[in-house]
Amino acid sequence: MTYQNTITDLQKLIKDNGSSWAAIDAESAARMKLQNRFNSGLDIAKYTARIMREDMAAYDADTAQYTQSLGCWHGFIGQQKLISIKKHFGSTKRRYLYLSGWMVAALRSDFGPLPDQSMHEKTSVPALIEELYTFLKQADARELGGMFRDLDTARERGDEVETKRLENAIDNYETHVVPIIADIDAGFGNAEATYLLAKQMIEAGACAIQIENQVSDEKQCGHQDGKVTVPHEDFLAKIRAVRYAFLELGVDDGVIVARTDSLGAGLTKQIAYVREEGDLGDQYNSFLDCDEVDPASIANGDVYISRDGKLLKPKRLPSNLFQFRPGSGEDRVVLDCITSLQNGADLLWIETEKPHVEQIAGMVDRIREVCPNAKLVYNNSPSFNWTLNFRQQVFDAWEEAGKDVSAFERDRLMSVDYDDTELAAEADERIRTFQADAAKRAGIFHHLITLPTYHTAALSTDNLAKRYFGEEGMLGYVQQVQRREIREGIACVKHQNMAGSDIGDDHKEYFAGEAALKAGGADNTMNQFEAA
Repeated sequence: MTYQNTITDLQKLIKDNGSSWAAIDAESAARMKLQNRFNSGLDIAKYTARIMREDMAAYDADTAQYTQSLGCWHGFIGQQKLISIKKHFGSTKRRYLYLSGWMVAALRSDFGPLPDQSMHEKTSVPALIEELYTFLKQADARELGGMFRDLDTARERGDEVETKRLENAIDNYETHVVPIIADIDAGFGNAEATYLLAKQMIEAGACAIQIENQVSDEKQCGHQDGKVTVPHEDFLAKIRAVRYAFLELGVDDGVIVARTDSLGAGLTKQIAYVREEGDLGDQYNSFLDCDEVDPASIANGDVYISRDGKLLKPKRLPSNLFQFRPGSGEDRVVLDCITSLQNGADLLWIETEKPHVEQIAGMVDRIREVCPNAKLVYNNSPSFNWTLNFRQQVFDAWEEAGKDVSAFERDRLMSVDYDDTELAAEADERIRTFQADAAKRAGIFHHLITLPTYHTAALSTDNLAKRYFGEEGMLGYVQQVQRREIREGIACVKHQNMAGSDIGDDHKEYFAGEAALKAGGADNTMNQFEAA
């Protein structure tokens, strides 16, 4: 539906409704309609799910077509990311948003800052999804509003070439609305609770839901100790619950990201139910750390399992949790991933303790022996010390190749003393190409950073406070913030416009005509930034 066709259709509708609609202007109504092309969160979920499916197919054909996102904890943050992406790259293609449960817990809970342990209000997750899309839709309205005003100016000048260019740009406008991969943690309860929350998230606009195989009540951040996994059947029930939620709401292309924390999780709360030898429950239990016992020594209150004709006692902690065998993490990850893909998941997430392409690739190679099309979402986490990790990887590679590393101390490689060395330069180059390398070698379709703006907000606030409350005073703000906004073309230097002031003025004019009392007149101080 083109801009002109929308106007024509509305002209007919207004005419059909007679004189009582005579004051309604078809072009103004068409502009409002185009500025809000998504009428509901489900419209967004269906639209963005198709984008993700197309991107997944493109990645299968060419691993250079991997996708990226940055984590968000506020609608304004998400909006600014997408505005910046469009400004710098001209398109939002293959660039998404990630909604991190960690940041919801730390920054959006009514209880105050919380650790990533599913203690925050679960309804805050769908609320944030809705908030993110509200801000992204306003970014559309703001940008299109500017194009409409430019169109009016071109018409007033009689500039037919510019008029046609703008009409074509409006017809081919690319929205700021992109897929959000949303973190449902471990489902915040049983499978029914998972289904109910998934429905709310989808209705808010989520086309992709990430769920992890930890227990809900003992859930830990993926990069902390003490993680506890659940038997496969429990996790698969939750995957099915999310799929049912997508199908019930008509989002047939909805994407499920199955995350395994087994690499760093050494504990389980349950011994899996076994129906027959070798089934999934039996395989889960085979990883338990057990001691063989004499049947005559059975003690009251202990737990025992039978395997291969032997009586075994799983090692149980005072917390009533059972231990897995040390070194079994990778095998458990592979089994988790294969069974998730075989039971409805679309993408995998393997939480690792370091960013190492070959470590990830080793597990993915094994998964692809059974599921050739396996693809990953990967957390490029700020919990990793990227500088130290990659300098150590280069150090190890040089040492293995016989290169002299005597000038370096491996445990001190984070030191500023090494910043200008050849080793540091090679490490930085590996960091730069990590995403492309991992996409090609390790099957990573989507790279994300969970907590980027948590850290950037802290860093920029620290820099501003140091300058503003120090000797620089107001110069600290002007020099480090406003002047840089102007020089770098940051749209929110005109913060009234960014908050919707011009959109509101347009509406006032539509509704009241010449009687409209508009905010954007000569006395609006935002006019001081027009020359910028």
